[in-house]
Amino acid sequence: MCGINGIYNISKLNSPLQEMEKMIAKQNHRGPDASGTYVNDFVAFGHNRLSIIDLEASSNQPFYSKDNKFILIFNGEIYNYKEIRESLPDYHFRTNSDTEVVLAAYQTWGTNCVHQFNGMFAFAIWDVEKRTLFIARDRLGIKPLYIYDNNESIVFSSEIRSLMECSLVKKKIDKDSFVDYLRYNTVHAPKTIIEGVKMLMPGHYIWVSDDEYKNEPYWDINKYINRKSDNQSYEEIKMDVKDRLTKSVKRRLVADVPFGAFLSGGIDSSAIVALMSEVSDKPVKTFNISFAEEAFSEAKYARIIAKKYKTDHTEIKLTPADFLAELPSALSGMDHPSGDGPNSFIVSKATKEAGVTMALSGLGGDELFAGYDIFPRAVSLLDKKWVYSFPIGIRRLIGKALKIVKPTIASDKTVETITQKYLELPFYYPINRQVLNDELISKLTGIGILPENAVYRIGLNGIDVNAPGFKSPFLSKVSYMEMNTYMQNVLLRDTDQMSMAHSLEVRVPFLDHELIEYVYGVADEHKFPYSPKKLLVDSLGDLLPKEIVNRPKMGFTFPWDQWMKNELKDFCIKNLTNLVDRELLDKKQLWDMWDRFLKGNQKATWSRLWPLVVLGFWLEENEVEV
Repeated sequence: MCGINGIYNISKLNSPLQEMEKMIAKQNHRGPDASGTYVNDFVAFGHNRLSIIDLEASSNQPFYSKDNKFILIFNGEIYNYKEIRESLPDYHFRTNSDTEVVLAAYQTWGTNCVHQFNGMFAFAIWDVEKRTLFIARDRLGIKPLYIYDNNESIVFSSEIRSLMECSLVKKKIDKDSFVDYLRYNTVHAPKTIIEGVKMLMPGHYIWVSDDEYKNEPYWDINKYINRKSDNQSYEEIKMDVKDRLTKSVKRRLVADVPFGAFLSGGIDSSAIVALMSEVSDKPVKTFNISFAEEAFSEAKYARIIAKKYKTDHTEIKLTPADFLAELPSALSGMDHPSGDGPNSFIVSKATKEAGVTMALSGLGGDELFAGYDIFPRAVSLLDKKWVYSFPIGIRRLIGKALKIVKPTIASDKTVETITQKYLELPFYYPINRQVLNDELISKLTGIGILPENAVYRIGLNGIDVNAPGFKSPFLSKVSYMEMNTYMQNVLLRDTDQMSMAHSLEVRVPFLDHELIEYVYGVADEHKFPYSPKKLLVDSLGDLLPKEIVNRPKMGFTFPWDQWMKNELKDFCIKNLTNLVDRELLDKKQLWDMWDRFLKGNQKATWSRLWPLVVLGFWLEENEVEV
């Protein structure tokens, strides 16, 4: 795991090497073990290395081919690198690293090399003789890659803050992305909060030469659905799910450094730890955050798994005061603003301090195995299309009445749903996770006509509701929305930036593309969550104790409401003022919302204001202009 930086066409820079050194210095936390640069008349490359596989200095980067005709910078891990290496018997390898395998694969298969890789990655390769640049990102977007393209030069980096160290990149907020952030506490790829800076989309590559530029997909789940389960019994499907998940876990245990696992005591993390224990020849190190409030703590469930699998278990006990003390560091470690993330920062810090450099996570289990409430709720809406037989005017009247009788955020979302043009997933799903509705955003920003909803665009582009040829099961369409919105743009980004703030690598077995392709094709009747994540639980059988499968939902949250009204009040006011001073939010509307929050208004909750505080802090900390 590392950090990469690059500049294509350096002709406008006075000192390309100095610029590159500034970029890699900014993300030293991503790879403190080694750093290096490569600069010629056309490109500048920089790399920060966190050594995980092959710790020798010969695997440091930028990495040169034996004949010095190809230069590689690579962030991530290729889990099947040994198999690829064996398939290239004529290639003379000089190291034992997956880094060299990436370069060898490119020299053998060209841009098609990406189809050979099972892993998480973002990399760039410069062909010295042909003067071509190839950049690629993994299928699920586990590893980030930010791109700035001004039609003359291309600047790219693993982090947006590092990217902004390049003089070609202007630190200016993107106004449309600002609205997206207000809606969802994040910005959806390909856009970012910074104007002109985009993310290379998951499963895409860029090819650049003197006279050609391509930004193309090489993988899309809709085109790679595995239909094997169509001809299988449920028993066979369960065996296939367990087999594929076991292989995924085993692949992700390849490392030359100490590793462990995050163990919350929930189904997903418990499944990963159970399978790690099956395939590992030594006790697994597990880490759990527990709270002083025992009634809300998941620690007792983590202990059940730790005891069953005899793990080397570490319980990180936290009080709200401990969490509060870490909050400034967590916010400073944030590479891209987010309404979430401090939890990941704290567990990553404790895990790293325990001597672990790589950890496995259960991230992705909910999205793949229908773990969220939206899955059964979306299915239930399929039976309510009769509501749309009423004229839109009648539905609006019903909505107004509901708002009067029950003035809550939930009611607002129900009204939005029943007044949509169609009761189809791309139309009502965007309402599910929206934090501030468009009416409130217009009041806060003074913008009359808001930009198109990014989540609606993702759904409409990824799910053609009228196409009979779109053969994925309905629950898989919900998975598509979850994976391409909340998972990709919140969970994965937060996990990367908060873990790498501590130079900790996190691997996610549920996001193995071969597993996803298979489960995505499984029929709804096998995946419907009659019980929590039924298909996953059934597939693992006795590996998961009943106490874990049938455990109650935990209700603990940190006392954000009280903190923001007391210990964090001055901090909140200062950073909300930053947004007002930048003329991003209307002063009267914002302070009216803050006043309603202080008075306990149920529509002005802490969760609607805290992301604004974070954004104000991030813009000030990173000197971003309007």
